[in-house]
Amino acid sequence: MDRNEKAEMVKVLESIFDSSGSVVMAEYSGMTVAEMTDLRAKLREKGAQVRVVKNRLAKIALKGKPFEEAGAMFTGPVAIAYAEDMVSAPKVAVEFAKDNDAFNIIGGFMGTEIFDTSGVEGLSKLPSREELIGMAAQRLLGQASQVVQRLTSQGSALAGAIKVIEEKAAA
Repeated sequence: MDRNEKAEMVKVLESIFDSSGSVVMAEYSGMTVAEMTDLRAKLREKGAQVRVVKNRLAKIALKGKPFEEAGAMFTGPVAIAYAEDMVSAPKVAVEFAKDNDAFNIIGGFMGTEIFDTSGVEGLSKLPSREELIGMAAQRLLGQASQVVQRLTSQGSALAGAIKVIEEKAAA
């Protein structure tokens, strides 16, 4: 890899680190091509990606960033899993690591926060973006139905009172 290719790779890594909701770092030594392909497919299903990185270039790309200290985790063969949202890459990576002994999560970062392995596992347990949208919609619909119920209950009470007055007047 010549100097220009390295500079281009640093730019690519910088854009990945800046645009990703979260980045998970993992050792992948001992994985077969089929296992890596399986991981790529699972990540792709969730809108995430995996990339094998050169540690030195990753450390250069991290310079000046709020999560620069995460560069200490780049030792040995390291792959990064990343996505625009915060939880899809950690969810898939943690699930994949449970079934594959050659894939070991080292840590990760999100925004200005740097996580160890347990932090990435905690992040993977958060609800996904779609689940959060569904929960918010469900709550909004529930509150809207309560508002409608309260508005109509006053009207039906008034209608009942008018009917009682009407019946008394007719009698």
